[in-house]
Amino acid sequence: MAASRSVPVEVVLSELASPVGTLTLAGVKDVLYYIAFDTETGREELDAFLRRYLRSFEYYRDAAPHAKAHRELEQYFAGKLRRFTTKMHLLGTQFQLQVWTALRMIPYGTTITYKHVATDVGNPDATRAVGGAVGRNPIPVIIPCHRVIGESGNLVGFGGGIERKKKLLQLEGAILV
Repeated sequence: MAASRSVPVEVVLSELASPVGTLTLAGVKDVLYYIAFDTETGREELDAFLRRYLRSFEYYRDAAPHAKAHRELEQYFAGKLRRFTTKMHLLGTQFQLQVWTALRMIPYGTTITYKHVATDVGNPDATRAVGGAVGRNPIPVIIPCHRVIGESGNLVGFGGGIERKKKLLQLEGAILV
């Protein structure tokens, strides 16, 4: 009897130039799973994320399945879009999913604290855990983790770097230059 083989999942990759650097989008068909910033570790983090959740996968490049995500991101960066409707599939723990859902409720152009997010998910003492979940957000910009700031009002903790976080918040008018 032959051993069963798993068919690799075809993960679509596309790139989008943006004011915060090149974004690499990854998904299955037209469903977005991940956005990576063009940091030194961005591609490694994408690979590790997919290995954690998919038994077997292969990349292929094709911008067509991500056309809606590209269009919405371009509109967002042009200041014309405040709410994304791109299809996404979130992979994470139950707690992470709760936090990422709460992040999607943060209005455009505003900021809230990690403690506020912890309260929103029903666990006001879980500020550090919220910080961990925010830091593992697989779809930054679309799931606006950049809108979460420190209790003191400082810009802290962003996978793409504080300068990108600052630029996103400036674009939304949440902070002044």
